[in-house]
Amino acid sequence: MKKLMMLCAAFALMVSPVMAADTAVAEKSIVETAVGAGKFKTLVAALKAAGLVEALSGKGPLTVFAPTDEAFAKLPKGTVETLLKPENKDKLIGILKYHVVAGSYPAAKVLQNDTLTTLQGGKLTITNGSDGVMIDKAKLAKADVMCTNGVIHIIDSVVLPAE
Repeated sequence: MKKLMMLCAAFALMVSPVMAADTAVAEKSIVETAVGAGKFKTLVAALKAAGLVEALSGKGPLTVFAPTDEAFAKLPKGTVETLLKPENKDKLIGILKYHVVAGSYPAAKVLQNDTLTTLQGGKLTITNGSDGVMIDKAKLAKADVMCTNGVIHIIDSVVLPAE
């Protein structure tokens, strides 16, 4: 328990400078926040192609581990374009739902778990080590972007469910 408390305290100190602007009362939904941030254009395009905009704009609460445009750019060339094709909609939906957890999980609550079950049905692995907080193989870049219907945690890579 002492180790968990120390890890939580260290994480809080690590993210507190970047959270300051996000601690105000949330005024926008997850989708509105992603659109407004300007660094989630690929994610928003994928949500539209998958027909998930309405679901992530609803009441919630939901927790989204959101890859940035830079994270999508790390995928092999042509991957995003292929996933956005109508014939690959089911696969795209699965990948996007793997980034979403039902319920509100601020950073402190995320760190209380070894895994989180996603809307896709798979489990994200949570670790906190020398490389920082990892969500599967993605590094948590920014935590606790509060929204009216949940919370966004920004990650530096797209996480993929087991096939």
